[in-house]
Amino acid sequence: MICQECHERPAALHFTKIVNGEKTEVYFCEKCAHEKGEYLFGGHPAFSLNNLLSGLFNSEPLFSSNVASHEEDEHCEKCHMTFQKFLQTGKFGCAHCYTAFDSKLTPILKRLHGGNTRHQGKIPKRMGGALHLQKELHLLREQLNEMIANEHFEKAADVRDQIREVEHKLSGEGGGA
Repeated sequence: MICQECHERPAALHFTKIVNGEKTEVYFCEKCAHEKGEYLFGGHPAFSLNNLLSGLFNSEPLFSSNVASHEEDEHCEKCHMTFQKFLQTGKFGCAHCYTAFDSKLTPILKRLHGGNTRHQGKIPKRMGGALHLQKELHLLREQLNEMIANEHFEKAADVRDQIREVEHKLSGEGGGA
């Protein structure tokens, strides 16, 4: 969708305004939305998605542009992107940037994803047979270790048998454990 104000840039913001029961929808690019002012919450020109997210989490802005000068020296060795540049653009220069700035990203990702920093993903039921079995095998092995640690050896033997069944299924599918 194109901005309804300038008719040049892609619309980045969608506003729905209801006045006296009459609904009006408008689409603006960020530049036109800032110029129109009335469409920003409280008319504040510095409103951004960053501020919205930080407000939702009751914290300081996630991507503060007030980075200490010694951090300006930190950069990705492959593409030479600085963390300050990332804060300004919101995009990394290459895949290696995630490793280069890992220590700074982890707290941000934890806040955004409810404490999770590891992507779990979803596996399609029809196509992920071996993946489902590997996940089940991993969970069973964790259960086994816990039961052995708690000295529940009879239950551990049952879980061991379940592990063998899953391993047999995996080898039958060519998934190898």
